[in-house]
Amino acid sequence: MSPSWIADRTKAFDSSGIRKVFELAAKMKDPINLSIGQPDFDVPPEVQAACIEAIQSRKNGYALTQGMPVLREKLQAQVDAEYRHADRKVFVTSGTSGGLVLALMALVNPGDEVLIFDPYFVMYEPLVSLVGGKPVVIDTYPDFRLDMDKVAAAITSQTKLVILNSPGNPTGVVATPEECAALGKLCAEKNIALISDEIYRKFCYDAAFASPAAVNEQTIVIDGFSKSHAMTGWRLGYVHGPAEVIDTMIKLQQYTFVCAPQPVQWAGAVAMDVDTQPFIDAYRRKRNMIVEGLQDLYELTVPGGAFYVFPQAPRGLTGTEFVARAIEHSLLIIPGNIFSKHNTHFRLSYAAEDRTIERGIEVLRKLARGA
Repeated sequence: MSPSWIADRTKAFDSSGIRKVFELAAKMKDPINLSIGQPDFDVPPEVQAACIEAIQSRKNGYALTQGMPVLREKLQAQVDAEYRHADRKVFVTSGTSGGLVLALMALVNPGDEVLIFDPYFVMYEPLVSLVGGKPVVIDTYPDFRLDMDKVAAAITSQTKLVILNSPGNPTGVVATPEECAALGKLCAEKNIALISDEIYRKFCYDAAFASPAAVNEQTIVIDGFSKSHAMTGWRLGYVHGPAEVIDTMIKLQQYTFVCAPQPVQWAGAVAMDVDTQPFIDAYRRKRNMIVEGLQDLYELTVPGGAFYVFPQAPRGLTGTEFVARAIEHSLLIIPGNIFSKHNTHFRLSYAAEDRTIERGIEVLRKLARGA
């Protein structure tokens, strides 16, 4: 095939650096893998059983594009009880990433500016470019907090959308209720759309989760089951927001993803009743292990949620240089420039067995001391 056949939009970004680390891990013998952003616990047994029962009951055909009633109506009731908005509609997506793609397709015209907070989830910037938008990156270093003065200064007549991710990937930082309220109100005043990516909302360790949707009824919320129920490979997400936006996304899903897998939706309805608190408690303890093991040797912001820590590389090394040295010690972590315009930090995931975390801490302490 001639290279000229490849669409220009694909040249705006490279393959995910995270995927490259995954491929490296597959080739290594007994790596200390703190790179993977997925839970180390298994899908709850009752959820597995529900999916198997759905498959054996021949619920294997196309699902309704907007989602099967068994799940969608249950989600709608949950969202209505939380927000009590007059105009807030839910539909089921093929993963939260699918929801993000559809949201950007529904909202962003070529040339529209989209505000993204740096560090950011690796997909945000490429997807904005893919739909013809212009990513505008707002720096949140060194503490990764939202600064409304910076947001206000970044807004122009071309600003269409702001994307918030809290708890955040890669930092684990959780936006406070005051920050969420300020951002929600600013977007409402400026008539700017706001996407709140809440896939880690259950993983809040020190304070209750806050959403800008509590103050801004036009907020588009993206959520799902991948992290909370270890269903990363099952591709089950959902989005809720104003009906006009949701109906447009459903229309787009008809011509792209078609639907989320039907058996998984029946399992998702069961997953909604599973108590995930033991998982959250376990990850709070793992978070504490990492922080206590590293904070005397590394500059880091203590994460309040998700399952990541984003320390600064020691001894004047760039994030990329430090990760290369870590790999020499069989430790797999992710360089910060995958998520950022800066190349000063690295991301590690504590979604791992305790022994793996302990081994990782041991290597990181040696590297910090120059060993």
